[in-house]
Amino acid sequence: MKKVLLFAAAGVMALAACQEKGGYTINGTIAGAKDGDYVYMRYYEGKEAVTVDSAIVKNGKFEFKGMPDSIYAPKFITYGDDMQYINALVFTEEGNITLQMAEGNSKASGTAANDAFAAFSEKYADYENQMTAIATTYRTDSTLTDVQKDSLVEAYDKIMDDCMDYIYSQTEVNIENAVGAYLLQSNGFSFDVEQANALMQKLPQKFMSSSMAGLKEYLDNAMKTVVGNKYIDFTMNTPEGETVKLSDFVTKNKYTLIDFWASWCGPCRQEMPNVVEAYKQFKNKGFGIVGVSLDKDAEQWKKAIKDLNITWPQMSDLKAWQCEGAKLYGVRAIPATVLVDQEGTIVARNLRGDEIASKLSELLK
Repeated sequence: MKKVLLFAAAGVMALAACQEKGGYTINGTIAGAKDGDYVYMRYYEGKEAVTVDSAIVKNGKFEFKGMPDSIYAPKFITYGDDMQYINALVFTEEGNITLQMAEGNSKASGTAANDAFAAFSEKYADYENQMTAIATTYRTDSTLTDVQKDSLVEAYDKIMDDCMDYIYSQTEVNIENAVGAYLLQSNGFSFDVEQANALMQKLPQKFMSSSMAGLKEYLDNAMKTVVGNKYIDFTMNTPEGETVKLSDFVTKNKYTLIDFWASWCGPCRQEMPNVVEAYKQFKNKGFGIVGVSLDKDAEQWKKAIKDLNITWPQMSDLKAWQCEGAKLYGVRAIPATVLVDQEGTIVARNLRGDEIASKLSELLK
C-alpha cells in the first residue's frame, strides 16, 4: 500500500510540473480495466524495470502529466498481472499524446515520435502476420510435399529479409530522434556490423544511455574483425587438453575457416555437412578449418566432433556464450564463420551452405 501511495504522490508532483511549458499529457483508455485500478509508467535499465509514475483508472480512462526527462528511451505503460497483462510503448515528448491500450493492440499517437513509431509498428505487424501464417501452414498442414515445404521456407526467408531491410531503413530515417535510437538499441545486433556501426556514429550523444552500452561494446569489437582487417589471435585448449593458438593453424594454410559452433546448437549441426563437404573438396588445395566451440560440457563437445564427422582441429575454453574468442570476433549467433588468408587478412565472414565452396572455388583456382 505504501508503494502505491508513493506512486500516487509522484503523479501529483508530475501534475504540478506539467504546468510549465514543454510538458506532456497522456490521455489513455484501457479495455477491461476497473475503476480504481492502477496503471504504471516504467522504463528499463537493462533488464531492470524502474517505475516512475502511476495513474488511477476511472471510467476506463487514465491520465499522465509530466515533463520530458533526460531518459530518452521510451516509457512502457503497464496494466494488470500475469492473468491479464497489457502494455504500451510511449515516447514521453512534449505535446498531447493519445494512448489506446488493449491486449496485443496498443497504440500511442499525437506527437512526432509516437506517430512515427505507430506507422512503423503497423507495417512491422504486417510482416509478422505473414511469417506467422507461413509458419502455421508449415507446422500444421500434413499434406505438404517436400517441394511445397521448401517453397514455404523460401517465402518465409524472403519476408524475413524484407522485414529486416524495413527495420533498418526506418532506423536510418529516424536515427537522430528517439524512435531511431530505440530501433537501433532493439535491433542493432541483428544488422550488418558495418551498417549498424554507421548508424551508431550518427546517433546523437543524448541517446547514448547505459542501455546502449552493450551494443556499442559489441560493435567496437566486431569492427576490429570486419572483412579487410587482420584477424585477432587467441589461445585455447584442444579436446585433448593441449594449449594451442589460432595462429598455429592460420600460418599453415592458404585459407583458414574459423568456425564458431557448439554441440548444443541445432543450426550448427544442420550446417556441419556443408562444412565437412567443403573441407573434403579443398583440403588438398591449401584449405584448413579451425573449430571454435561454444560448448561448456567437454564430453558433449567430444561426442559431437565424432558424430558429425569433424576431422579438423578444434579449440575451446568451455565458457559457452562467454567464449573469449567469440567476444573478440563479435559473435552473437552461431554458426558463424570467419575466412582468413595465410597473411592473416579476413577475406569473408558468415559464409553458409554452398557459399563456402563457392568462395573457395573463386580463391583457390
